[in-house]
Amino acid sequence: MIQRKKERKGRIAFFSVVHEVYFKQFEGLEDSLNNYHRETIQLIEKNEGIEVVDYGIVGSNARAFEVADLIGGDKIDVIFTNMITYATSSVFAPVVQNTSAPIVLIALQPRMAMDYTKASTFMQLENDNICSVPEFTGVAIRMGRPVKDVVIGCLYDDAEAEAQIKEWCDIAKVLNGLKGARFALMGHVLESMYDMHADPTAISSAFGVHVPLLEIEDIVREYVNLTDEEIEVKKKLICEEFDMPDPKSDPVTMKLTEKDLIHASKGAASLDRFVEKYKLDGLAYYYEGEEGSIQREVATSFIAGNSILNAQGTPMCGEFDIKTLIAMFIMDKLGIGGSFAEFHPFDFVEDFILVGHDGPHHIAIAEGKPVLRSLTKFHGKPGSGASVEFKIKEGPITMLGITQTFDGKFKFVIGEGISKKGPIPPTGNTNTRGFFEPTTKEFVKKWVMEGPTHHYALGVGHHADTIKKIADVLGIEAVIVR
Repeated sequence: MIQRKKERKGRIAFFSVVHEVYFKQFEGLEDSLNNYHRETIQLIEKNEGIEVVDYGIVGSNARAFEVADLIGGDKIDVIFTNMITYATSSVFAPVVQNTSAPIVLIALQPRMAMDYTKASTFMQLENDNICSVPEFTGVAIRMGRPVKDVVIGCLYDDAEAEAQIKEWCDIAKVLNGLKGARFALMGHVLESMYDMHADPTAISSAFGVHVPLLEIEDIVREYVNLTDEEIEVKKKLICEEFDMPDPKSDPVTMKLTEKDLIHASKGAASLDRFVEKYKLDGLAYYYEGEEGSIQREVATSFIAGNSILNAQGTPMCGEFDIKTLIAMFIMDKLGIGGSFAEFHPFDFVEDFILVGHDGPHHIAIAEGKPVLRSLTKFHGKPGSGASVEFKIKEGPITMLGITQTFDGKFKFVIGEGISKKGPIPPTGNTNTRGFFEPTTKEFVKKWVMEGPTHHYALGVGHHADTIKKIADVLGIEAVIVR
């Protein structure tokens, strides 16, 4: 299988808060709480790709200011405040006031319940993790910077608490990836999809990224200078990763031709060069070019290469749709895929709708081996060549559309459904049978009434609540369609 090239990583600031008076009053309490501090770190570090920056125990206002200064310079993605026992909010307020990363309170008591036959003040203080949570959340709200979440539970063998910590670790990976990411635009909007237009400065402002504006000639140069070895390496990879069956019912499709295989291999190899040269984290493009021109030859060669890059952690999408490119990036950093998708025909008999597209997809979430077919024409667009066909894995699915409102602000439109087994049209395009509640027709009506773009990112699992948290951290309106 294709291996990722882009890491999913995040940096978590971690410190525990205490009321230092307790340490003088109760011998052994400091050692006990220090042990719980270390064990909570170990719980967080179970999440692959997460680096925990440990600031230790904070028991005074002065130390809180020191920690806030350190966090500010340590490129932190999410702050975990460990409510290890009761603490006054004076050891927390400086962090609220002087940092910018989202804050999550962790309140995991070591015991599921106190042993009331042996209960003591010492035991209570060891398990008083929830006691100052309302004080902390209340003070944060009064200071105009509410905490983003509170994880409540037990330090040991608590699957729900561990899942919530993992969720915020995954969010940290998204935020880490967005910082300074380079999402390039090349070409222009397909004439003329008004919903695709987006202001690069607004994109940079909302998501903390840069939008390089590139020319088709920038990749043409890579394409015409490819070596035979580079092309052969991509050809071998494509032959390993894709099935190439005989055509079925669609006369537009053919068994993949050697000419289209080489064309796709050259496109994939040139994209690798292009991404590396311009240090790209993603690309949205559309270009037509004159019939018979090298520009058209290059622009119509990308579909297989884009799908491979998506699986490697560099989202690529067509039709110049940078908003959906960012949605795909968010899903990829969450580890749930992120295919380029739109609605296709309903099946009113079985109550589902086909969701897919004729362009790049995230083959890491394919159900079975993806198919590559030759198309005699790309419907609605110039050119012909190799095109990817598959459906995503069966089970829960999540959709994320990023749109803009009347006043130009961005908005997340989020939905959840189920991908179920069944045939899809053999058209050389991806399609998945999407089932939604309460009925598919009712869901789709609610979806379109939110004013989305006609594209969205499609991923596996149910993650609407997580994506809504990301929108909240970014200060972007979000709605979950249900």
